[in-house]
Amino acid sequence: MLFFTEIFHRLVEQTNLYYEQFLDRQAGPSHRLPDITLPDMMTFIALALQMGHVLKDILHDYWSRLRQTHTLFLGETMTRDRFLYILHFLHFADNAQRPDQSEEYVRLWKLRTVFDTLNDNYAKFYNPSENLAVDEVIVKYRSRVIFRQYIPKKRKHFGITVYKLCDEAGYTCAMGVYLGKDSQSATVDMTATHATGRHLTRRVEGLGHKLFMDNFFSSPRLFDALDRHKINSCGTVLPNRKDMSRDFGLKQLKLKRGDVRVKTMGGLTALVWKDRRKVYMLTNMDPPPAEGNFCDNSNRPVKPHIVERYNWHMGFVDISDCMANSYSMDQCNLQWAMKLFPAPGSNSTQQLDSVIFVWGSIYQLRFLVRYLIEEAGKSQDRPTPSFIGRPSAAAANILQLESRHNQRQPAKSTQL
Repeated sequence: MLFFTEIFHRLVEQTNLYYEQFLDRQAGPSHRLPDITLPDMMTFIALALQMGHVLKDILHDYWSRLRQTHTLFLGETMTRDRFLYILHFLHFADNAQRPDQSEEYVRLWKLRTVFDTLNDNYAKFYNPSENLAVDEVIVKYRSRVIFRQYIPKKRKHFGITVYKLCDEAGYTCAMGVYLGKDSQSATVDMTATHATGRHLTRRVEGLGHKLFMDNFFSSPRLFDALDRHKINSCGTVLPNRKDMSRDFGLKQLKLKRGDVRVKTMGGLTALVWKDRRKVYMLTNMDPPPAEGNFCDNSNRPVKPHIVERYNWHMGFVDISDCMANSYSMDQCNLQWAMKLFPAPGSNSTQQLDSVIFVWGSIYQLRFLVRYLIEEAGKSQDRPTPSFIGRPSAAAANILQLESRHNQRQPAKSTQL
């Protein structure tokens, strides 16, 4: 709730506003549906997360009464029409405040406030570990949007690129979306990728973190800029990157398997190591390794310490992405804003993955769903339990889940 209470209130406000605008556009009188409340929105998000565990062919199957597709929990928690009504009018920003189509046009305007709020909360409520990694993940999306990318080497060929800064636990410390060529942030001394790396790390500056990245971000200028803010860096690098030594060109070095060559540039160490192919590394957190040919008794090349350290720490973003995709749904009939927020049909619930990591594991997602529904029930104006008879079906289902969970725990022994 520390992360999402403000966002829940914004969703309620903007969704009801969008419904009012929809009614104003109607020519004749129309039946007005009840306004969406905060408990409705919390229940909606809880069911959207639960749907990632119980996959169905179409959305209506979750409320189907056929025995082979019947899901009791969803039907007792929220009616199908109410759920579809919220999904249809779910909104994040006022359409009347849409920016003009100009150079200052913000393509992420629908989710800008949501992203800014979450990034602030990521830094406010959690202290990340010393080692961090920055990388990109692909949110699968095949419909039309101007910043959709086609990447043939990725498993998800069509999608939206999201840049993430994660720590060892997979917790997302910051995130941003690739919105196309960024000519505003790029300058003579700063490339667009340089600006992206600086933007993601601005909330961890001056704390002595160690940052790992791939050759998409790595450059000597970025490493020097991060070092001035007490962030040490390590990553693979392209040999033709600007300010890299020309001695590391692809044709200049003739290496055999196991060879290591080192070049120091001020506080930076550039390394090339030959395995099956050449591996180029750039770091300012490790001392320069020894040069020469290093192979074990089986004549296999020995990895330098810099390469081993990079391989160990670079998978933090992959952990986070795996967590998000493990409870995702894949219905490609929604707008791009739904793809970047946890709504049913979204391929990657990027906004909730870090919160679930705080809970510990994917098994804890069940308790997060239950917690949201219980909090939604507390927010509603209801009579006290002494004046009501039988509890609601949703409450009975929650109690049943609670009793099943308690039975799994071992009984406490009174003997020494």
